[in-house]
Amino acid sequence: MNEITLISAGLGLIVGLVLALTGAGGTILAIPLLMFSLGLPVQQAAPIALLAILVASAIGAFQGLSKGIVRYKAAMLIALLGVLCAPLGVMLAHWLPRPMLNGLFAGILIAVAMRSWKNAQSGEEGNSSAPPPACTINPATSRLFWTAPCTRSLIATGGLAGLLSGLLGVGGGFVVVPSLQRVSNFTHQTIVATTLAAIALISLSSLSSYLAQSSIQWHIALPFMVSTILVMLILSSLRDKIPNAVSQKGFALLCVIAAIYLAANAVQI
Repeated sequence: MNEITLISAGLGLIVGLVLALTGAGGTILAIPLLMFSLGLPVQQAAPIALLAILVASAIGAFQGLSKGIVRYKAAMLIALLGVLCAPLGVMLAHWLPRPMLNGLFAGILIAVAMRSWKNAQSGEEGNSSAPPPACTINPATSRLFWTAPCTRSLIATGGLAGLLSGLLGVGGGFVVVPSLQRVSNFTHQTIVATTLAAIALISLSSLSSYLAQSSIQWHIALPFMVSTILVMLILSSLRDKIPNAVSQKGFALLCVIAAIYLAANAVQI
């Protein structure tokens, strides 16, 4: 086993741990880790990360479907817009200069960090003043009320998730999860399962678009994917044992560190 294989497997271990503790959205750190440790540009790191995201989200989606907690119609609408917008993101990723792409990624990581920290704070303090959500489930029928505001929210969520998935090689969970938390009255388990179902389809579209323009480095991708999935499955039970505020704040700090690296890298290029 060569050095690159060991490094990629170790990176997968870190991503799998973050994914196990934070759920959908944790894989946003995969790209900075691959860039920092292996010197890959975003365009080469993206398909490697997307392969791991695709497999991880598909496993999570199947688990959710078996439990009957996936809102599959909402997931399909989000995924449809994501699949349509993902190729545009891939085109932009190959067109934008590397420093600009790194800087954009750093900015998004800072935004994700701020939102995670805010969510941790609001979770500790409570949020009883929040307005009623646009997407609500009828308690009598257990079906979603398909109102115009709900449909618009899901369409916008899917479009943004797909664009960023293609542009940055991320799954888009950091977009879909907080959006569903804001616009729906779904349970946390339903939000995560629905998000994973949508991400699986969006990641497949983004990965296909990348592979149509370039090849994937399988000697890095395979150990990274296998390590990520194994650690995620083994440690997923820890999520319920660690307070949400602690995991969210820890995730926020990791995002800030990754953002600083990407910003510094963008300035040096």
